[in-house]
Amino acid sequence: MIRFLTAGESHGDRLAGIIEGFPANLEIDLDRLNHQLRRRQMGYGRSKRMDIESDRLEIISGLRNKKTTGNPIAFTIKNKGLNIPLPEVLNPRPGHADLVGILKYNQEGARNSLERSSARETATRVAVGAFCREFLDVFGVEILSHVVGVGGQQARHSYYRGLDLDRLRELDSSSLRVVDREDERAFIGEIDRARDLGDSLGGNIEVIVRNLPIGLGSFSNWDRKLDAILAYYLMGVQAIKSVEFGLGKESSSLPGSKYHDEIYYRDGIRRSSNSAGGIEGGVSNGEDLVINLSMKPIPTLKAGLKTINIASKEEALTRYERSDVCAVTAASIVCESVVAIALMEEFLRLFAGDFMEEIVDRYNNYMKYIKER
Repeated sequence: MIRFLTAGESHGDRLAGIIEGFPANLEIDLDRLNHQLRRRQMGYGRSKRMDIESDRLEIISGLRNKKTTGNPIAFTIKNKGLNIPLPEVLNPRPGHADLVGILKYNQEGARNSLERSSARETATRVAVGAFCREFLDVFGVEILSHVVGVGGQQARHSYYRGLDLDRLRELDSSSLRVVDREDERAFIGEIDRARDLGDSLGGNIEVIVRNLPIGLGSFSNWDRKLDAILAYYLMGVQAIKSVEFGLGKESSSLPGSKYHDEIYYRDGIRRSSNSAGGIEGGVSNGEDLVINLSMKPIPTLKAGLKTINIASKEEALTRYERSDVCAVTAASIVCESVVAIALMEEFLRLFAGDFMEEIVDRYNNYMKYIKER
């Protein structure tokens, strides 16, 4: 098993992370890790902050000759140009951790809580996820995502609506990570309208994982179910408000004869459909893992929201600091990353080992066994 810890604040000097339990002898490509950090900074609707941030990992420990050592991996990410004195925040924002942080930690204002609860922290989880993606890549696991909604607009294509999965590998060239250019133009129009009004928008994300083996997760205990574990990780991402697997809430309106994925045998066990989204009984079933997520609007609005001044208790408007109008593109990369973390943990449960050669041998033997059933 791996575990990780992150540290750092939004406007502090740097972010930091430690990963424990990473197996030895995995070759790490630092350029690929940094590429994942750059992907998090992409997207139409992001703030001017992206103009000064250029996230790069500084590896402190856990790598030697570009390979993991089995020791804890430690890294930092510099916050460029942001280590500056900032005023206390006395007007807590609705929808953020401002007010609850003031009350929970007995603070005069919201500065301490907002600095840590800021989505800037997700850069560290993307970094952890980037290491995990290097591991999963050895086994051919591919994690893809795209934006399927912004504000009230929904994309015409999704996993269950004519999506060309190969297109998802090309989406980093899209300003919003949207498959259809017409949908992208409509989403950009929504963001522009919100910006003009000093407002913000949320959206919808679809994450698809390919080439997962059968058997990740467990039905034997509620807390070992793969969908429960993934939902836990994904609901920990700032602004994510719902997680669905497969057809999700649509499954409640379908009869069993239309929903369940019937089984047949033809050169191996096959499914006639994938309504379950790759998980049955809390266990991966070998089909594509399909996850749909909803992201709320960002609570920092240029136009402001009604609140109170925590010192005087008088009516006030929230104060604006640099913020995105819509960050659903960044959220899609963060969601990919935490999915990678959760899946690597489950890989290590099923194919336990302290070094890569041992894990690969166990994986190959297991896949041979599955193929021969």
